[in-house]
Amino acid sequence: MKYRISFICDESDTFRRDVLIDEEATFLDLSNIILKACGYPDDQMTSFFMCTDSWERREEITRMDCRESGVDEDVYTMADTPLTEFLDEGVTRMEYVFDPFNERTFSLRVMGEEPGHGEAEIIRSEGKAPQQVCAFDADAPLTGTTGDFDFSDDFNDDSFDAGELDPEGFEVSENF
Repeated sequence: MKYRISFICDESDTFRRDVLIDEEATFLDLSNIILKACGYPDDQMTSFFMCTDSWERREEITRMDCRESGVDEDVYTMADTPLTEFLDEGVTRMEYVFDPFNERTFSLRVMGEEPGHGEAEIIRSEGKAPQQVCAFDADAPLTGTTGDFDFSDDFNDDSFDAGELDPEGFEVSENF
């Protein structure tokens, strides 16, 4: 059997892709067909989120295991997680983060199953895919600040007296 999965992006009313993917495939295979369907290179740290029927995020499936050793929690990686692990458990909604730095996503829905086996295929392609990564504009004003910061009262040269510095009192260590 193959899963029929549709995905859209809230950035475009005309964009939609439908893919068929073998039920034995992994989330890495699904990621690869999504990237192919959009013409994106495979150079971002993408991830999936399993969602409730109201699009509330649940488990994350990451590109690679980036956790610190010794952390005792379940981590799902794309290459090691078959689609059936979640989709056979009733998950029908997912988010695919295709631009991790700007948290831009595709909304995916499992539309059903169709007979067949084999390679994943793109069966519907409407509209132009959004740009994969938004460019950073260094000249754009920063948002979320409360105004200009003036630290001149905290860091001024008048309060520094080199004569008060005791160089022998400092120990430099190569081990941090």
